[in-house]
Amino acid sequence: MLEELKRKVWRANRDLVKNGLVLFTWGNVSEIDRESGLVVIKPSGVSYEEMRAEDMVVVTLDGTVAEGDLRPSSDTPAHLELYRTFSRIGGVTHTHSSFATAWAQAGRDIPCYGTTHADYFYGDIPCARVPTEAEIEADYERNTAVAIAEVFRRRNLDPTEVPGVLAKRHGVFAFGQDGAESVYHATVLEEVAKIAALTEALSPHAERAEGYVTDKHYFRKHGKNAYYGQIKRGE
Repeated sequence: MLEELKRKVWRANRDLVKNGLVLFTWGNVSEIDRESGLVVIKPSGVSYEEMRAEDMVVVTLDGTVAEGDLRPSSDTPAHLELYRTFSRIGGVTHTHSSFATAWAQAGRDIPCYGTTHADYFYGDIPCARVPTEAEIEADYERNTAVAIAEVFRRRNLDPTEVPGVLAKRHGVFAFGQDGAESVYHATVLEEVAKIAALTEALSPHAERAEGYVTDKHYFRKHGKNAYYGQIKRGE
């Protein structure tokens, strides 16, 4: 079942190590097949070096294991809630990468200080609230994603324009059209978090980049008249 998708998700999870985003088993990637409503995700607690494509677990959007001999990631309920809430995303990555997690532990958004940030994220990268004690006791992982959805809704953010978020006290969730792109965005988010931290270290009162500058950089890559990169054949 979904054998090619399993291979894609397996490769995406291994890219977490390649890109320096995880230690041990500190992260996971999933991807959804929207046609079937099935999600493929990393198994819980299995090292990236040991896991195989066939170890990936297939789950339904209500959390039922449809295929797999191993337990899915403990963060599966968060991934599923994000897929249910954000219909335009196809992949989710969760990490505890160092600089981004430091911002999350501080409970701070990552300000958009420059064009590197603006090339990928349209505005500040938000930090979602900590789930309440009752929410944690009831369904911790799912309610982590509920808090993420809440901050996007309250600030009128689009997860395709801001493809990453910090979960306060916790870590990073990044989104993409598929699992591989969500890893890409998680990698960029970590680098942006590092650059922002260094910016504040050098200039504690640094100002956000001017809106007209950040607009130019975001929309030249992502707008309807984008001109960054090469034109694909046939266009």
